[in-house]
Amino acid sequence: MRTRNEFLGSLDKPLVLMYLALIIIGWVNIYAANYIPENPSIFDTSREYGMQFIWMCIGLTLGSTLLLFSGDFYRRNAIFIYAGVLLLLIAVLLFGREVNGAKSWFGIGGFGIQPSEFSKIGTALVVATYLSDISNKLFARSSLLTSLALIGAPALLILLQPDPGTLLVFSSFLLVFYREGLIGNIIFMGIGLIMVAISTLFLVKTDWQPITGLHISGEIILTIAFILIGVLAYLIIKQAVLPRFRKKTTRGLIMIMVGSMMSIWAISFVYHSNSILKPHHKTRIDVLFGHKEDPSGAGYNVIQSKTAIGSGGFSGKGFLDGVLTKYKYVPMQSTDFIFCTVGEEWGFLGSTAVLLLFLGLLLRIIHLAERQRSGFTRIFAYSVASIIFLHVLINVGMAIGLAPVIGIPLPFFSYGGSSFLNFTAMIFILLRLDSERLEVFR
Repeated sequence: MRTRNEFLGSLDKPLVLMYLALIIIGWVNIYAANYIPENPSIFDTSREYGMQFIWMCIGLTLGSTLLLFSGDFYRRNAIFIYAGVLLLLIAVLLFGREVNGAKSWFGIGGFGIQPSEFSKIGTALVVATYLSDISNKLFARSSLLTSLALIGAPALLILLQPDPGTLLVFSSFLLVFYREGLIGNIIFMGIGLIMVAISTLFLVKTDWQPITGLHISGEIILTIAFILIGVLAYLIIKQAVLPRFRKKTTRGLIMIMVGSMMSIWAISFVYHSNSILKPHHKTRIDVLFGHKEDPSGAGYNVIQSKTAIGSGGFSGKGFLDGVLTKYKYVPMQSTDFIFCTVGEEWGFLGSTAVLLLFLGLLLRIIHLAERQRSGFTRIFAYSVASIIFLHVLINVGMAIGLAPVIGIPLPFFSYGGSSFLNFTAMIFILLRLDSERLEVFR
């Protein structure tokens, strides 16, 4: 039995310090985004920064509590945590509160809880439990399908809300699968299908009449293009590939073609379906791909965000001196667009420092993952790193106009309790698991 001092000494100090640095810097930037000279107290709970302080206290209390449970507790109870999350996702569809067109919130007094945030940690735990079993390897079809089903169940329930931003985060598990032995070709095929999806969204509303003389949709143009490419590829295979490899290569080509066409029409269906993408989601996609100019509507947030970041210059305007931040020119500047506050007040230097801090956090988590003897801990750590990575990538991309505005929070920075508690729980569970690395072999 370890003493208290021995246990605290076994916690990974660099990870703890980077976590604390991120939540404090995030809190300070929420304060800057909502600063009122007449009421400057950072602990005022009537303001978002005061409420975020409460969430920080709750989060640190939760994290300290999670450290009390053994690592084996999380492994044994992962399936129950996962099942509980699924029940919450079903309950929110039935009894939840609709916000911005998505039925994804429970209203509890003056607080709002978003179950989809906690689905990430539940899924990470159950996937880690399943794949850490020596009999379940991703190169086996049954194991891969089961793993995809474990991810697909919460993803489907989130799709029904609908919450496309949170849904997209579940694609981060592909990085975990690759580390655990998923064939690289499958990953590259997945990336290819994503590129096809982006092409579909780019071309879906393009006017082809000046070129073809006919009103033809982008989906049909892409389908025809892929058929022609497929025929050309088959002719090349027939002439250039040795006979003994020809059948296998042709089969692979057919799979790619079928997958691409299914992706084209599936994305087209999702785009045109009002039950999956709400009108404001479509407008944001149209603005991103240049189908629509909407400087006073959906494009306003991104334009103002880029203006704020650009106005910060190299070293920024200084703490609480951001004009666009101070006068609330950027909507959602303490949630989805919190990064523009960093850019305006701290400039290129401050923005780079924040991104380097996130990079340091990710590299440290990967380092912890690679030093584990426990497959469960390694897979969970990679899940945490992948989820945080995708959140940072998309959120910063939204702020600088390189990604559609889909409501992805910046970990530890964006105002909100559900997101903060989810990421805090991930970090502290990982700290507990890593602290046992020399004692357990799971």
